[in-house]
Amino acid sequence: MAAPDAKLAGASDKHARDRAIMVTRHLAARGISDPLVIAAMGKVAREAFVPEGLKEFAYEDSALPIEAGQTISQPYIVARMIELLELQPTDTVLEVGAGSGYAAAVLSRIASKVYSIERHEELATEARARLKRLGYANAEIIFADGTTGSPEKAPFDAILVSAGGPKVPEPLKQQLAIGGRLVIPVGRDVHQTLLLVRRIDEDSFEEEDHGGVSFVPLIGAEGWVEPGKAKQETAIDAEASGFANGLLMPARRAKAIRTELSHLIAEAAEPFGDLDELTSLAERFAHKRVVLLGEATHGTAEFYDARAAITAMLVARHGFNIVAVEADWPDAAVYDAYVRGLPRPKVPQAAFTRFPTWMWRNGEVADFLKRLKAINEGIGDPERKCGFYGLDVYSLGASIEAVLLYLDKVDASAARIARERYGCLAPWRSDPVRYGRMALSRGYAVCEKPVADALLDLLRKRLDYHFKDGEAFFSAEQNARIVTAAEQYYRVMYYGDAVSWNLRDQHMFDTLERLLAHRGPSSKAVVWAHNSHIGDAEFTEMGQVRGEHNIGQLARGRFGEEAALIGFGTDRGTVAAASDWDGPMEIKRVRTARDDSYEGSSRDSGIPAFFLETGPGQKEHIRSALAEPLLERAIGVIYRPETELLSHYFQAELSRQFDAWIWFAETKAVAARADAHPHGPDETYPFGL
Repeated sequence: MAAPDAKLAGASDKHARDRAIMVTRHLAARGISDPLVIAAMGKVAREAFVPEGLKEFAYEDSALPIEAGQTISQPYIVARMIELLELQPTDTVLEVGAGSGYAAAVLSRIASKVYSIERHEELATEARARLKRLGYANAEIIFADGTTGSPEKAPFDAILVSAGGPKVPEPLKQQLAIGGRLVIPVGRDVHQTLLLVRRIDEDSFEEEDHGGVSFVPLIGAEGWVEPGKAKQETAIDAEASGFANGLLMPARRAKAIRTELSHLIAEAAEPFGDLDELTSLAERFAHKRVVLLGEATHGTAEFYDARAAITAMLVARHGFNIVAVEADWPDAAVYDAYVRGLPRPKVPQAAFTRFPTWMWRNGEVADFLKRLKAINEGIGDPERKCGFYGLDVYSLGASIEAVLLYLDKVDASAARIARERYGCLAPWRSDPVRYGRMALSRGYAVCEKPVADALLDLLRKRLDYHFKDGEAFFSAEQNARIVTAAEQYYRVMYYGDAVSWNLRDQHMFDTLERLLAHRGPSSKAVVWAHNSHIGDAEFTEMGQVRGEHNIGQLARGRFGEEAALIGFGTDRGTVAAASDWDGPMEIKRVRTARDDSYEGSSRDSGIPAFFLETGPGQKEHIRSALAEPLLERAIGVIYRPETELLSHYFQAELSRQFDAWIWFAETKAVAARADAHPHGPDETYPFGL
């Protein structure tokens, strides 16, 4: 096997950690065990084989589009097929369907010689130049019809076919060496079958079925007829099958599945015409201890208004006394003071002025706060008034300031010690991401012990402080916990998405539990957060592939049937979002949802707005249909329509992910302004919109 070119190794270094995560999370964790395959996948720089604009997605476990309307297969399926070939370093390999050249590059890190055939001249030329530039000297790209193989290069110890054919091409079987292996997808229905063919002797072959897969069609003399070159009736049949457009799922079958699911949704959905009707539908969950309300975007007015209406009902009629939101604790405390008639905290000076301002500084939130304040004014007992709390972990600077301000009032000596300890973080308070980079480069957690000690000091004096002012101490303790969690969060964010995600969601759930304990044994909470935090991650790609958990999963584990998880969806409209982190707010057009998504099926039900129970209260055949893994859309504070499939869709099992699904076919952006500081003096908020 040829050694990788030094130039290639240098180009790969930037993404070495991404490849290591890919190998661990997407390959080894899913059963790929051949050490030669693992090593090869860990060496090849996948980002060099995808278009420039898609490099950030190179190590996601998904297929990506390339030139000529083709795709580069997802890493797992590449590894799975190569592992089935049982390659040895002395083997000669034929690949059919070179595409970008990625699989050929991986094969070349194991086998002695690789011949890869590509029928698209554009792809063949680019793949040939790419492999030469990257130093894969033992891989050769051939422009030809791959279904007939390469007789002049035969026999081959292994043949890999990266497209689905109507049958195993006879020329490829005949070009196998005795004992050779051929891996190919075969079929034309929803799922093709992945076959492993072994040549036993001159005339004998064995086949093994390795499950369902979906590939673009194998076009050629021994494969499917190329669109446009067949007889009219054949072309019509190919078009109807979906292969004429290179779809992964035949169009006729995809439409049938979509139609069946949309009909089931229409059968089970409960339409509503206004928010009063929606509130009545959602009231079936009022007996729960915790009701978690999601959103499919962070900038859609209908989601905020629907959550506000449901929450107001739960507070006014069913004794819910906690609204806990995906927001920073110190900023939310300003809103809490307003709705409960408490003195306004001195920290922060202005609430929710950092990116993304539109999440909590918008007209819909302002209207909800006024409504919640009015409800609270009708509740005589201060202990029963509903509070507004932040669950998140990002408020490092404001939380430090709040802790010190509290200690200055109750214990000047402790305040001096805390200032010394928090001084470790002083250089990074305005930009805590820099602390994470520094801790990573130095190789140790500079501030971990000082901030932990500050929290421990506060907890040791819990009884004394709590006796003076229990509410103030609880807030100070929470801010100290946030500093500790934030130090960890910014330090581990460079170690992989799952690590930082899990720390953040665990912190948010722990905060929710502390709030419930603090507000008393009869306390009940409504949680507002994105669907990705609210839906049970165990039944999504987040948990099954990326190893992430979330608030919804933790709530089900802790509260069982006392927790209700409600998701939201939309098909089209406008949304407030940015193009990049810390970028300006824009009003963006939301693309119509993909047909192969739950949103697509919800749209095709033909109901403009509905409430769909998906939990145990639903009919079993409906729940079963809604448990079929499909795509689901998630738009956060960033929305990139140009890469929507890669940026904003993930696989989920709806009826296991949520207990109910609230649908608005068309939605609009929240009422917020795009400039960085859209409001007047902070004391006028929420009236100064």
